[in-house]
This record gives sequence, C-alpha cells and structure tokens, in this order.
Amino acid sequence: MEVLASSSLSPNFTKLHKINPNFSVQVKLWVSRPPKILEASNFRYARNRSNKPKSNANPGLVFVCNRYLCLLERNDRRRFSGKVMMISSVNFRKNVSVALVRLVSVLLVSSISVVTTDSPSCKFDIVTPSQNLGICNLISFVSLGGLSEENLLFLEAWRTIDRAYIDKTFNGQSWFRYRENALRNEPMNTREETYMAIKKMIATLDDPFTRFLEPGKFQSLRSGTQGAVTGVGLSIGYPAASDGSQAGLVVISAAPGGPANRAGVSPGDVILGIDNTTTETLTIYDAAQMLQGPEGSTVELAIRSGPETRFLSLTRERVSVNPVKSRLCELPGSGSNSPKIGYIKLTTFNQNASAAVKEAIETLRGNNVNAFVLDLRDNSGGSFPEGIEIAKIWLDKGVIVYICDSRGVRDIYDTDGSNAIATSEPLAVLVNKGTASASEILAGALKDNKRALVYGEPTYGKGKIQSVFQLSDGSGLAVTVARYETPAHTDIDKVGVTPDHPLPKSFPKDEEAFCACLKDPAAACYLNQGLLFSR
Repeated sequence: MEVLASSSLSPNFTKLHKINPNFSVQVKLWVSRPPKILEASNFRYARNRSNKPKSNANPGLVFVCNRYLCLLERNDRRRFSGKVMMISSVNFRKNVSVALVRLVSVLLVSSISVVTTDSPSCKFDIVTPSQNLGICNLISFVSLGGLSEENLLFLEAWRTIDRAYIDKTFNGQSWFRYRENALRNEPMNTREETYMAIKKMIATLDDPFTRFLEPGKFQSLRSGTQGAVTGVGLSIGYPAASDGSQAGLVVISAAPGGPANRAGVSPGDVILGIDNTTTETLTIYDAAQMLQGPEGSTVELAIRSGPETRFLSLTRERVSVNPVKSRLCELPGSGSNSPKIGYIKLTTFNQNASAAVKEAIETLRGNNVNAFVLDLRDNSGGSFPEGIEIAKIWLDKGVIVYICDSRGVRDIYDTDGSNAIATSEPLAVLVNKGTASASEILAGALKDNKRALVYGEPTYGKGKIQSVFQLSDGSGLAVTVARYETPAHTDIDKVGVTPDHPLPKSFPKDEEAFCACLKDPAAACYLNQGLLFSR
C-alpha cells in the first residue's frame, strides 16, 4: 500500500462532487385562505401526512422553500421550537394586522442567504397544514436572528450526507431531529468547533469509511489519486504471518529520493510509532492518514531497524508515485523453453495505475513470458474507475462488479473484451489482509470469472464505496454511497475475498525475493510454479 497515495486515505470514488453552500428560500405568509394551495405530494421530506380530506385543511401559515430549510406546517394552535410561539386561531388571524405580517415575512427572508448564480435551480413546493413536517423547527432559528456562517457549513455537511449516504435510516436515528438538536446544542462559534460538530455528527453513523477531511487532508486525498502526494514516501503493510509476534507496521518500500529514503528507512524496517501514537493497534488506513499531511509539516516516527530503534523527524513533501513495479523471473529449464514468469506488483490505484499495468505487461511480453503474477498485497485501494479499467485488461468478457444500494443492484460494471490485452496467459493473484477496496474488486472479479487463481489470506473486507464531496471552505466529506458485490454476488464487507490457496508463511513481499522462492526448492518460501497456476 502506498501510504502517501490515496490508496490508504481515499475511498473508491468516481468523481469529485462540489456542493454549493448557499441556498434560496422564499417565504410567504397568508392571514386568510389563499385562492389555491398546492399540496407538495412529491416533496421528499414530507412526514406524517394527515389523512383528513383536503377540504378540511386550514392553510394557516404556508412556507415555500427549498434546499436546507424546510416547509412549515402548523395546525390551528402550534408551538414553534425555541422561544417563538404563534397561535393561528381564527380570532388571531382576524386581528393580526397585515403590516405585522409583512414585517415578519421580511425578517424571515432577510435572515437567509441568497442563492448564488452557480447554484442549481430548484423546484419549489407548497406544503399545507394538512402535512405535519417534523423538520421545520429551523424556522425558529431564523426568526431568532438567523444562521451564522458556521451553522451554514454544518448544514452543508448535513445535507451532503442526507442526499448521498447509503443507509437512509442513518444508523437508526432521526437525521432531521439530529440536525435540529445539533444547531441548538453544539457550539459552532469557530471553524474548529464547527469541524468538531461535523465529526460528532458523522460518528453517530458508526461507519469508519464515512469521514470528515480538513482542507489539508482533503487536498492530500485529491492529489493522491492524481499520481503525486504529500507525505514521506513510505509504502507500508502488516507484518508477515511468520512475524506475528512483531508489533507495528512493516515498511514495504521507501520512494527513492523521498524524505524517508533520505533518512535511511529501508524495506523490512518496522514503524513502532507515529507522532507519539503506537502503531500496535493502528490499521494501515489510520497510519496512512497520520503519515500524510500538508507540505512542509513534520511527522515524528519511531523506527526499528534490526535491533536498533531510531526516532526520526521527517518533513512531508510532494512525492510522485509510480503505482507499479515489475520483474521478469526466469526459472530453471532447458534452453529457450525455460519458464518465464512476469511479476507485477500494484501498490495503489491512482490515475496512472491502469496505464502502468499495461506498460508492464507489454514490457514483460517482450521478454516472452509464459504467465503472470499480479501482487495486490498491502494495496488498500484508491480510484474505483482505475480498478475497473485494470480488470478489463485481464478479462475477455464478464461482469466485474455489481454496485448496490439499500434497494438492491443499482449498476453493473462489465466488459466485452474490447480493452483486454492479457486474457490468454495463466494468471495468479496474491492477496493479504492489507488488500482492500478497489484491490478486492479486482481480485474478486478475476477469481469469480475464473481468470486467475488467488493466493494468500482473506482480504480486508471493505465492501463499501465512497464518493468524495468538497465543502465550500475547502474541507470535504468521504461518504459511503453504495456497497458492491463480486460477480458471484458475494458481499465481502467485513469478510473479504477468500483465496483459493494459502501462501507459505514466510513468503516475501518484494520482487527479488519472490523470484528466489520460485527457483529454490530448498527455500522455506518455495512455491512450485507448476502448481501456482494449476486448478
């Protein structure tokens, strides 16, 4: 897994979404029945509609609005939330002056932001008092002095999750009520307090993959999928099974010329701590998030190299990431018939990944390889579209993945073979518990379509797909928008892709040692190349 790349931080996403925080609201107030009231039958947030005939409905107050603030429904006698109370009895309506009504209407409108030119147009609906909306209490906040800029940022985040999140029960809670309670009770006087309120809101979903990203982390996430990231240039993974007693995370590679490489960090070193936090209980995703950060910032690492433990202070910088390493393994044989295996290690799914895999295949083919090994160990994913494109390279036809939401299958990604360049050579795929997300999609597609044999241990089990949304202040949200199933309709969330065969416990993770394990029958990691591709 390329720690500095998006593979560890990022979800699988198809595109970046930018939500405009501004919105428009129109408010109209009637003291007598208007000539005609339209019922908002298609208004998505209407709740608990009355079963009374429309002829018995008393329009009373009617609010016309869109986006964040909701439409108000009120019976003849109703208390607003907060400190505002209005009584719309018949006598009250007869005695209220039109001037006062107009003044209230102007105050309500003046306290709400005006829609900007780039905001999408919205259809307005009218809701009558025959509809009981439990989400309109925000009107009381407006009438009591308006929403602050911090409130609007919180509402922008709330609305983004409301629209996009896969679980429409929001982990069994009233999402609208949470919004009202948060605006009343959560301090949002500074940007830091607002960020904390957003994080607290997201935590109620109990979804580790839906998360808030401060502006610096959001920019790191975006750059990570574009082939360059800001970090220290480390690729990390879990300790091998044979090193189970070893605490910490293992360095798989250090990017040449990167901060860690210049400090002498080498493959096989163990990261014991990051910024005074032990790595014993950290996942590679947690560690990746801690290692990335704004350019020029520092990160403190505790590194064990053999018997020695070192403490390093590294300055993060922008590092270009090559997602692919490849090697030709020539095995013992007779003359020109000696077996040749092309080894391809894919470390992350950034925007260069599919092109890099194609280039590696073509280069190895130039050396007349007989088979391929695709190593996805410790690759925690990245760009979803790149995962799909790489699957198309190896498959002549078939389903790659099913995208599902709360209602079932929503979309199907498949291939007709038009982009395939390597469908005939035997293929083995290597996975471990650090294989996640887009890597699991690829491994599952190759396994279920019987294109490859999968070796290793069960994968991480990240069967959810996230989209990334940018908020108006430069921060962002990674939101779970769907789940996926493999071509065999296997839901691997929290379970992972089950390999066809295990690997030897001491099987190495670098390309040099990999070739040695195929050549030397006396080695503890020996893997017979004939059995490697045999079903």
